[in-house]
Amino acid sequence: MRHRDSNGEAEGDRTEAARLGGAAPVDLNLLRTFLAVYRTGSFTAAARLLGLSQPTVTTQIRTLERQLDRELFQRLARGVAPVPYADELASRIVEPLDALAAVTGPGGSADVHPAEPVHLAGPAELLTHRVMPAVAPLVDKGVRLRITPGLTEPLLEELRAGRYDLVISTYRPRGRALASVPLMDEEFVLVAAPAWAERIGGPARIAADGPAALHGVPLVAYAEDVPIVRRYWRHVFGRRLVRHPAVTMPDLNAVKAAVAGGTGFSVLPRYLCAAELASGALVLLHDPDDPPINTGFLAQRPGSSGNPHVALVRDHLTEIARDW
Repeated sequence: MRHRDSNGEAEGDRTEAARLGGAAPVDLNLLRTFLAVYRTGSFTAAARLLGLSQPTVTTQIRTLERQLDRELFQRLARGVAPVPYADELASRIVEPLDALAAVTGPGGSADVHPAEPVHLAGPAELLTHRVMPAVAPLVDKGVRLRITPGLTEPLLEELRAGRYDLVISTYRPRGRALASVPLMDEEFVLVAAPAWAERIGGPARIAADGPAALHGVPLVAYAEDVPIVRRYWRHVFGRRLVRHPAVTMPDLNAVKAAVAGGTGFSVLPRYLCAAELASGALVLLHDPDDPPINTGFLAQRPGSSGNPHVALVRDHLTEIARDW
């Protein structure tokens, strides 16, 4: 039973207020700002989300920290990371504040004002061949998507800064600023057009002579330092690649087109050239028992997002990627 004092204030209400900020209740605006910083991992990103200046966000967080007599965030070189008390505070306020925002937002109804677009980024080829066909059911449900191709390292930096909600990463992000889950494994295969495969003696020649069978065949690669091909050589043949590419193009679809057109050989993700292998437009030159595999990860900032569609997209991709 809750007892009331002479002013009619419930003892339980006073206790909760004291736990959050002493004798006086904490300003809801400070809690909203805290939650925005917690979700975005950045004062700058939170300021954009709230329509405030960064100094205002900084001041409000410092005010809240003084009222709570607790540090809430660890300041990092890029962004901030919540301390354990901030995790606890977020878990206590996220549901009531989100429910309140749904009622008191512009127009007062989430049905009138749909959720913000989900900003998703990742490798162009994976987005094109896997993600875009997979998100059709979500769009049919009213999810809005803004999809951006790019390289993993800069995309992860922009995820930390709050530009994206989700990033498909070619490696597991380091540090506490981002949370990630394994999404898919991509297998790499050694391929060439049928004419080149016939000239070198096909897969049987590669199996017998190893990479020496490819002497004189032009190499087509994604970049000058041929990272994918170098990895294949090291993993499958157990030796260092000692040749330079004849053609480079920072687009694996273009690399695939060049190889299928007869330019030479390359190493590609199997999912990217599965149709060409099935049709005979490309030939699998080698089929090792232990092919090189790279695991992709789905990354986001810690803490639940204020946009419910972010979790919807995340959960849909992790579920459907089991069949990729």
